Amino acid sequence: MSEKVLMKGNEAFACAAIRNGCRFYFGYPITPQNEIPEYMAKEMEKVGGAFIQAESELASVNMAYGAACAGGRALISSSSPGIALMQEAFSFACSAQIPFVTISVSRGGPGIGSIQPGQADYYQATRGGGNGDYHVIVYAPASIQEAVDIMGKAFDVSDAYRNPVMVLVDGMIGQMMEPIVLPEMKKIENNICPEHIKPWAISGHKNKRERNRIQSLTLQPEVLEKKVEELAEKYKKAKLELTEYETHDINDAEIVFVAYGTTSRIADEAREILASEGIKVGLIRPITLWPFPYKAFDEIGSKTKIVLSVELSQGQMMDDVLIGVKGRWPVSLAKRVGGMWLTPPEVAEKAKAALMEVGR
Repeated sequence: MSEKVLMKGNEAFACAAIRNGCRFYFGYPITPQNEIPEYMAKEMEKVGGAFIQAESELASVNMAYGAACAGGRALISSSSPGIALMQEAFSFACSAQIPFVTISVSRGGPGIGSIQPGQADYYQATRGGGNGDYHVIVYAPASIQEAVDIMGKAFDVSDAYRNPVMVLVDGMIGQMMEPIVLPEMKKIENNICPEHIKPWAISGHKNKRERNRIQSLTLQPEVLEKKVEELAEKYKKAKLELTEYETHDINDAEIVFVAYGTTSRIADEAREILASEGIKVGLIRPITLWPFPYKAFDEIGSKTKIVLSVELSQGQMMDDVLIGVKGRWPVSLAKRVGGMWLTPPEVAEKAKAALMEVGR
């Protein structure tokens, strides 16, 4: 059995990335994720990898694009305003089908906002700000251990689907410390995972194959249409294969919470408070935000009176909750914004108020 170690979230994410074959990191400092580039600056050289502090977030994401084109496992990390600057490159990478992983440690906004944790980057992560029909695959771990476990999956899924993957955490998970079990170190040869050979990569061929070419530009409309339709088929496949979620006690619940990330842990404690008062509460926790687990709502039982979206935003996830609900139950919102945190008693009170509105 592997030994547990106590690590800060940001450092644990970086360590897990290295152990899962990441050998190229490009970043730019921004709170609350600065420990990631700091860790990479110290540790990448030890495993023969490359660390570059870019001159901007724009530069870092495009450096990752280049390293990934050559077949390497590349990682970038940033926080809310920095991720905003990367949106164009995400669209390019999805178009050219270039895999790399992004860690987004979100904070309060809009704009520069604050350095306190937030979840108001839900639209940014799941809808994106780049142009065209594209999707970034998004995971939302609720603990440092889950984030560590997801890092390996993120790289594997990114390679398998040839698509950028984002691991979205809030500043709380990035800055807190928890005991974790780290993954074993993957075998790496020439900065490439042997089990993830990429025949499409621009990695030199010595006349053993045709030259590879990677580009986003497609000037012929009929060719671009075919390309976009092929991407749509890939995203359809992702929805079938990658959707992940957890449910707790939703078959006989009076009210069902929907929450992700750190907020799901707060919601879970609120469930305990309400249970002590005789109120049955269920929980749906999306693990993938894209694709979103709409099918989880089909498991809700007949006793449910209302669904409560619990968020650190003005209700951005609520749009997806409403799609999943399909008008079967009223939907309400428990939220704080600006870097302020919900507490379990506060969520419990909002839940009771929501039940009173529908006539419990």
